Amino acid sequence: MVVAASVVTVVGSVTGVISALDSGPGAGRARAEAARTPTLAPMPRPAAPSPGRAATRTPTPTAPSTPAPTPTGNRQRAVPVSPLLYRHPGSQVLDWVRAHPGDPRTGVIAARIAGRPAAVWFTDPDPDSVTARVRAVTADAAERGRVPVLVPYAIPDRDCGGASRGGAPDLAAYDTWIDAFAQGLGTGEVVIVLEPDAIAQSDCLPEADRAARFASLARAGRVLKAADPQARVYYDAGHSGWHPPAEQAALLRQAGAADADGVFSNVSNFRSTADEIVYDRQVLDALAGPASLGAVIDTSRNGNGAPPDGQWCDPAGRKLGRAPTLDTGEARIDAYLWVKLPGESDGCRGAAGTFTPSYAYDLAR
Repeated sequence: MVVAASVVTVVGSVTGVISALDSGPGAGRARAEAARTPTLAPMPRPAAPSPGRAATRTPTPTAPSTPAPTPTGNRQRAVPVSPLLYRHPGSQVLDWVRAHPGDPRTGVIAARIAGRPAAVWFTDPDPDSVTARVRAVTADAAERGRVPVLVPYAIPDRDCGGASRGGAPDLAAYDTWIDAFAQGLGTGEVVIVLEPDAIAQSDCLPEADRAARFASLARAGRVLKAADPQARVYYDAGHSGWHPPAEQAALLRQAGAADADGVFSNVSNFRSTADEIVYDRQVLDALAGPASLGAVIDTSRNGNGAPPDGQWCDPAGRKLGRAPTLDTGEARIDAYLWVKLPGESDGCRGAAGTFTPSYAYDLAR
């Protein structure tokens, strides 16, 4: 815990951080759009079966023009981030930072979490509103010259009936939702993390239902790419502690991943980046698609790797992973992303899907 003597420094930093987060081209319009656009309700997404997967939820942060300043009193070193990724202006962490300028944890949370680009989740399966919600994000990102990361998360039987149960009522409704989602993409570059767990966790479905899900996911990839040729669509590869690479690749092939841009792994999990790089390359090799296929890795909470006991729910001793970037320097690894926003609880340190400052601070300090 930062001592009280640093509070003055923290307050000054927080003011600077919030100013940076709220300024820049289109900031006023972004705030107006955020006020008009319904905020997505928190939706926890907890663990998958035995390998362990942690919860995630909905809207998240945007990218400042420069990395947010770090309070000198806390002696936190700011980690550079890609200037290209987008941070959404409406998130639980930003709300908390603005509401708690005097909290001794605020400077660290503001600089190391609230100032980072992160994914924006879309969990409401209503097709009548999703186009406008997607367009609000993609239009603001385009105006700022940033690349948004979007997570469609509305597949039927989502989370196999677990704590994140829900999604569209059936695959026909899901197809309609994807069509509406695609209409909001615009023409700019965007990264789409398509339906976390939908492939790796599909063994809970009867074989016929699984095949139908994969056909719908393959269709989704085609629709999204057709709507915006600059969209990069990635499919669920689970993580390095789940299915063997060849087995996961066989599932991905059925779901159309070889015709998209690649795979994603480690969403909401804690597997080390090094392990995920090896695993993702093995999956891509087994997938046997075009050489252009790549992988993106969720590095939001994997700085200390996976807990040795396999705990998935807000495990102690974890820390932030590599900063989000589209320039990894690693062959076939297209990006390190913060898909799960650090500090949003898995359900143990706080209510699932809600921002928990004590957890955020432990990850960030």
